[in-house]
Amino acid sequence: MSLAVLDEQEPHADYRSALIACFLGWTLDAFDFFVLVFVLPSVAEEFGTDVPSVALTVTVTLAFRPLGALLFGLMADRYGRRLPLMIDLVFYSVVEVLSGLAPTYWSFLVLRALFGVGMGGEWGVGASLAMEKVPPRQRGVLSGVLQQGYAVGYLLAACCYFFVFPRWGWRPMFYIGGLPALLALFVRARVQESTVWERTRHRSWGALGRGIVSEWRLFLYLTLFIAMMSCISHGTQDMYPTFLKLERGFSPRQVAVIAVIYNLGALLGGIVFGRISDHVGRRRAVVTALLLAVLAIPLWAYAPTAALLVGGAFMMQFMVQGACGVIPAHITELSPDAVRGFLPGFAYQCGVLLSSSIAWIEAVLAARTSYANTMALTALTVFTLGAVVTALGRERKGARFGA
Repeated sequence: MSLAVLDEQEPHADYRSALIACFLGWTLDAFDFFVLVFVLPSVAEEFGTDVPSVALTVTVTLAFRPLGALLFGLMADRYGRRLPLMIDLVFYSVVEVLSGLAPTYWSFLVLRALFGVGMGGEWGVGASLAMEKVPPRQRGVLSGVLQQGYAVGYLLAACCYFFVFPRWGWRPMFYIGGLPALLALFVRARVQESTVWERTRHRSWGALGRGIVSEWRLFLYLTLFIAMMSCISHGTQDMYPTFLKLERGFSPRQVAVIAVIYNLGALLGGIVFGRISDHVGRRRAVVTALLLAVLAIPLWAYAPTAALLVGGAFMMQFMVQGACGVIPAHITELSPDAVRGFLPGFAYQCGVLLSSSIAWIEAVLAARTSYANTMALTALTVFTLGAVVTALGRERKGARFGA
């Protein structure tokens, strides 16, 4: 039986289990990250510092993600996808619980750096495992489903903020972040190793290193592409709850409800544009979503009423996460089989590193002008640049992995 035929048939065996495991891993990873986004002012008050200082811990988390992608990505290409994924799930769960126990700002900062290592490892390993197993003809829409684990995590963090924070404060929200450790048991029991990796893996560290170095041009492009997409995502999400609370005067529970609504938009957008990308191509779908997102900026930032503001937020995240939902399929298709565990994840996290100061920059600029002006200008800039970078790249829609 030819490799092309194998590639068409074998994804049907356990791809649902792999997709569920990786979706939940990314969901809980995002939940652990976004818990902090909702409680920035409260954490700053307890540690006796200001909001920009605590926003810096968000930047530190993003900045340490490439280290996790490096460590776990190399393990994934050398030893398989399953074991590094299980180790990573347990690691970042433990760190998240410890974050809730941090006694000082500086210990909290260190723990958020360690969490960044775990967060950086999960996406690349999980995305390569899932995308190597799903049927090629459904890769776009399932990519949208997988990437929207990020939006589901944000939504769960909003629900946690709604129910937990008013009664018990911010620390118990981090304790809940220990749940992903249980997901490692599901991966061990239900998910098989990637057969694409088994057929194409490098037999030595030297061969793996040479394979990685030979793809340096692709790595640079993917890093730039992800840097723009990360600016688009984090630039429209991370400081939005703070904007709603401090500038628009919404209560914590109102902020949580609004966040749930715009994350439902994100979920729908990721799936819709993922499906669109299966028909019109990955780049065209991303560019279309970003250009439409420009139209949502006025309502998202300046709407005169609460109803219009919520509508603008819904439309914004529908388009933003519609663009981002294409990422797993697009960058894994561009990456060669033998370095797919490392290259997409490491480029992804290096791109995140380049954009890691976006929340801090917005917080600093907002102190001089307003959150509305700062975020509107940021969004317009990164949407335009992101569309240009995407259009200039290559595409391998429907690529046959392992063939």
